[in-house]
Amino acid sequence: MPDRAKLPPVRRERLYESLAAHISDFIEAQGLVGGDRLPPERQLAAELGVSRATLSRALAALETKGRIEVRHGVGALVRESAESGPSTLLSSVDTRPRAELIAAREAMLAGIARAAAVHPQASLRLAMLADDGRPRTFEHTWRCVRRLAESPLLAELDDTLSAHAPAPADTPELRDRLELLAEAIIRGDAAAAATVCAGLLGD
Repeated sequence: MPDRAKLPPVRRERLYESLAAHISDFIEAQGLVGGDRLPPERQLAAELGVSRATLSRALAALETKGRIEVRHGVGALVRESAESGPSTLLSSVDTRPRAELIAAREAMLAGIARAAAVHPQASLRLAMLADDGRPRTFEHTWRCVRRLAESPLLAELDDTLSAHAPAPADTPELRDRLELLAEAIIRGDAAAAATVCAGLLGD
């Protein structure tokens, strides 16, 4: 009897990924448009029956995809839907202004940092980002942040943008910013972690 081809293993979708899709469907079903605000995180988590940590990761994923914008002190706001899909946008990266690409990657960094800060294992956040006495570098710090975010999709998008908006030069100011980023993620402050990423790549 000839050998039968093996079926590939079924990918188990993470809870926050299915939750992000559910929230996106809700936005469409309710006819929400750019500028409309979602319910506060505490209320939304209670209505959906999930933890705030899981909800924060779902919102971070939606923010990175451009579906919503999370503003500190305001909440999650719906963004206007892009007419072109992700593949079309990525294929046109080469033609976009450098300033736009830097802003796009910084938004990506903010979403990944937010996801890393709500990683459920505080001990892992501490182990990966605690000060070990060596100067912080962007490459090492960001590698740890991406691992904590646990999102292959966001990592892939970040890789695409990094070719056009590369890591900043190593300066004392950058090391200070990386320290603030690490501290925010260690203490689980998603909003602060995202805020640190604004202007991180310079201009």
